[in-house]
Amino acid sequence: MPRQDCAATVLGGPTTVIDVGGLRIVVDPTFDDPGPHGYLTKTLGPAVPEDRLGPVDLVLVSHDAHPDNFDDRGRAFAMAAPVVLTVPSAADRLGSPAVGLAPWTTFMVPRPDDGGELAVLAVPAVHGPEDGERDAAGNINCEVTGFVLSGRGLPTVYVSGDNASMRAVAEISRRVPGIDAAVLNAGAARVTGKFRERPVSMDSRRTAAAAAVLGATVVIPAHYDGWTHFSEGRTELETAFDDAGLSSLLRLVDHGSWAALRG
Repeated sequence: MPRQDCAATVLGGPTTVIDVGGLRIVVDPTFDDPGPHGYLTKTLGPAVPEDRLGPVDLVLVSHDAHPDNFDDRGRAFAMAAPVVLTVPSAADRLGSPAVGLAPWTTFMVPRPDDGGELAVLAVPAVHGPEDGERDAAGNINCEVTGFVLSGRGLPTVYVSGDNASMRAVAEISRRVPGIDAAVLNAGAARVTGKFRERPVSMDSRRTAAAAAVLGATVVIPAHYDGWTHFSEGRTELETAFDDAGLSSLLRLVDHGSWAALRG
């Protein structure tokens, strides 16, 4: 895939390629074939296989606990990258080159475009209902993170990961004003036996509300198809953004097609 100047593409599921600042960044790599993956079932493979992505500079893993966000081929792909940024518990499990980031900590990545560095800020995410049962570490479902990418002359890009919390979005908006583009995991994922089947990711209306709260001028939905546990898809996203008067922000391009990160 030829590198883009400042754009992103969703390959399927959560897997997103972001070209910015001369860097190629891959989010939540999932490249396994369709079929059963534990208690989840994959229905679509990636629009572009991993061997067509070329050299990758950075991999972002929101969490490693679920196969729809980090599968076997995705793990092999990530571990061959120069740097993997993820939650601290995942970094402990994965080892080098994974680096664990606690919320509101930043990792700096040198940019090959002579623009200095790209700042990667870890931001909170909640992978389920706010009132869901928490584990011993205080996490709902599992430890998960989002990211904000920024740098001189670049748009500020929020990558949500599997976040279902509007409270987290509001906090990010307060602490990181001026977000230009957002890659938002949607799909209203529901898993039998978890949280009374309430969504563990944003539904379409919350995705539109998150876009409004963030004030982004470009919204790229991800993680809304390719698996049977998603209860909402492209149609519901289009309706929700239209109802909210935000259709001009939405970039629902075909998987593997690029969307500019500047409005």
